Amino acid sequence: MATYKILIMGASYGSLLGTKLALAGHNVDLVCLPPEAELINGEGAVIRIPVKGREGLVEVNSRKLPGKMAAGGTSAFDPRNYDLVVLAMQEPQYRSPGVREMLDDVAKSRKPCMSIMNMPPLPYLKRIPSIDAEAIRDCYTEAAVWDRFDPASMTLCSPDPQAFRPPEDKVNVLQVRLPTNFKSARFESDAATQILRDLERDVDASRFDVGGEKIELPVKLKVHESVFVPLAKWAMLCSGNYRCVQKDAMRPIKDAVHSDLDASRAVYDWVVKLCVSLGSNPRDMVPFDKYANAALSLLTPSSAARALANGAPNIERVDRLVQTIARSKGMQLDVLDQTVELVDGWLEKNRKKA
Repeated sequence: MATYKILIMGASYGSLLGTKLALAGHNVDLVCLPPEAELINGEGAVIRIPVKGREGLVEVNSRKLPGKMAAGGTSAFDPRNYDLVVLAMQEPQYRSPGVREMLDDVAKSRKPCMSIMNMPPLPYLKRIPSIDAEAIRDCYTEAAVWDRFDPASMTLCSPDPQAFRPPEDKVNVLQVRLPTNFKSARFESDAATQILRDLERDVDASRFDVGGEKIELPVKLKVHESVFVPLAKWAMLCSGNYRCVQKDAMRPIKDAVHSDLDASRAVYDWVVKLCVSLGSNPRDMVPFDKYANAALSLLTPSSAARALANGAPNIERVDRLVQTIARSKGMQLDVLDQTVELVDGWLEKNRKKA
C-alpha cells in the first residue's frame, strides 16, 4: 500500500480523523496552537471512543500507531510536501493571521484539499451549478480567503462524528460522543479521488490492539460519487445544532430536536427538499428518524451554541447559508428565519462586548 502524507489544519476535531489515518499507517501532521503542538508531540494525541459491545471508552494514543503524527504551528509545514490537505478548523479561523497565509499556500499548491468543516468552503459550492456562488459570499466571515482556490482541487467531507474536548482534561484529549462516519464527496479528478479511496480502504482494514486483541474501531471514511452527500449535514444543523440557540440561553441538541419533534421534522424535511431542488438524489440524504435517534445521545449544546455563549464574535453560519440559497430558489421557512435572527442577535451582542 502507498503511504500518504496528510496535512490537517486544526488539531481539535482534526485529531480524530488524523488518528484514524495514522492507525491505517499514514503519516499525519497537525497544524495547531503552540500549547497543543507541545502536548501532542510530547504525549501524543489521545482519542477516547465508544466501541459497540465493550464497556467504557477505548483510549487510542497517536504515539502507539503504525503511522507517524506530529504537530506544529502555521509556519512549520509546507503544503507542497503533502498528498492531501484537510481543513479542520472552524470557518472564521481561516482569516486569522498565520492561518490565512497558510491557507493561501494551500490554494497555490493545488494539492487536493478536503474540508471537514460544517460550513462548506466557497470553492466547493462552485462545483454545484445550481448554487450562485456570488450570492452567498456574505454568509462567510471573509469570503476573500477562498478566492485563490481551484474548485477542482476542493472537496467536502461531512463531519458527522460528534466529539468534544473534556474540560477537565488536557487539550490533546478528544472524546467521541457519536462514532458515525466521515462522508466525503469525490474530487473532480480521478487521481485525487483515488487518494481518498485508498484512505477509505486502509481505515476500513485497520485494527487496534487492546490487551492483545485486535479490534475494529468505529468512525470510518466513506467516499461518495455525489457532490450532494456531504450536504445531508445541513438538515441536521438546521433542525438541531442551530436550534440550540435560544433568546437568553442555550439548550442541548437532544432538546432542540426532541422538545417538539414535529417542528424538528418539518425543518429537516424542508432542508432536504431544498437539497433535492439543487440536484441531490433523495437517497443522498439521511432519513429524519435516523438523525432523531442519534440526537438522543447529544446531551450538550452544539459547538456553535457554546461558542456564542462564550462570547464568540463570529461562528460558522450554515443557518444563514441555507436561508440565502433557499431564498434564491423561492423557498422560505419561518422557523429557520427565527433561528437566523436569534444567532444574529447573539453575534451583535458579542461584538458589542468585544
